[in-house]
Amino acid sequence: MRLTRYFLPVLKENPAEAQIVSHRLMLRAGMIKQQAAGIYSWLPLGFKVLKRIEQIVHEEQQRAGHIPLLMPTLQPADLWRESGRYDDYGQEMLRIRDRQDREMLYGPTNEEMITDIFRSHVSSYKDLPLTLYHIQWKFRDEMRPRFGVMRGREFLMKDGYNFDIDKAAALHAYNRHMVSYLRTYERMGLTAIPMRADSGPIGGDDTHEFLVLAATGESEVFYDAAVTELKLGDRAVDYENRAEVAEVCREFTTLYARTDETHKPELFDQIPAERRRVGRGIEVGQIFYFGTKYSDPMGANVVTPDGSRVPVHMGSHGIGVSRLLGAIIEASHDERGIIWPEGVTPFHAGIVNLKQGDAGTDAACEGLYAALKAAGLDPLYDDRDERAGAKFATMDLIGLPWRLTVGPRGLAKGVVELTSRRSGESEELTAEAAVARLREIYADR
Repeated sequence: MRLTRYFLPVLKENPAEAQIVSHRLMLRAGMIKQQAAGIYSWLPLGFKVLKRIEQIVHEEQQRAGHIPLLMPTLQPADLWRESGRYDDYGQEMLRIRDRQDREMLYGPTNEEMITDIFRSHVSSYKDLPLTLYHIQWKFRDEMRPRFGVMRGREFLMKDGYNFDIDKAAALHAYNRHMVSYLRTYERMGLTAIPMRADSGPIGGDDTHEFLVLAATGESEVFYDAAVTELKLGDRAVDYENRAEVAEVCREFTTLYARTDETHKPELFDQIPAERRRVGRGIEVGQIFYFGTKYSDPMGANVVTPDGSRVPVHMGSHGIGVSRLLGAIIEASHDERGIIWPEGVTPFHAGIVNLKQGDAGTDAACEGLYAALKAAGLDPLYDDRDERAGAKFATMDLIGLPWRLTVGPRGLAKGVVELTSRRSGESEELTAEAAVARLREIYADR
């Protein structure tokens, strides 16, 4: 993409309404525009990152054997009355009536609707296990929306639902989700710690939240510092192997890590003093096992081998897709702007022409731009007639991981400059070598 043909409304000054770094930088980088309290339009740069995050979530869910579908944003109130949650959920639920005076709601979550889909089409144990998920917009009418996309009213969420014959099978689904989430967050450059948490209005006894450590986090967290060193990495995990998946979960949940709601000082005090940590975290996902909480009242039963009917055991599993943008920025920025991890960057590299209008630099940039696209990469070429300082400031603000700088002095030596946004280190390479280097960096992403 050429910057002269792109829509990137960057701001030079910090917006007065932005209280935290991610909100401030998303507004300044032209990623979002507020339309109402807690409701945003996603401008091209923000939308591009959102889609990259969504794609990673899809890939890891399907790697774990989960099946995508799409449910509507509006739901009939009658389904929620069946489960008993319609009156219990509270004022965060946006309740509406259509022109036929039917009671509807803008879905904050989808346990009731997915249970209705299941009971309509599945009746035998032979169809289990089954895990369905979707990525859809949700609405929760927060009383005081704040912090940009971190605590908005409308948000994009991945929510998945497992259906299993018994508790043991359902807990394997729980563990399978934990492992898939660990891999998802690592691909986004995040260390998201699974912490024992409270189930809230979803219900159930077994639940973990995934939290990214950040000073601006809403939750107070207590943890063993050693937990931040755990990495899933590139290890292969057989999602069908219950023992193997359970062992990975044990590795990531044995060390102490809890939110303030479930914190136990007597256990925390057993950690060596030099490893005890108290901080704040941003919730980016949560998994639940709640047994037959919904299948019992809504009649989601299957026939067992002996001919009897039993309610299925269920769980729900969510990832805050739009919230992740804010979390990534909170975890990865500096005084100049965003620093995108390679896995979610909107463009793989930026090209800066130091002398726009010069025949030599123009030709070199055009050649570099074409070579990157031919290599399967997605570059952003700053071809504006602007000062070099302004171009560098824009690239730093929007946070592309790599910058290619092309100027007359370098071309005289037959090189361009490749700069890492994270480290600030630069090296001079031929254009061909720079393209090859970037292709290698992004080969597995």
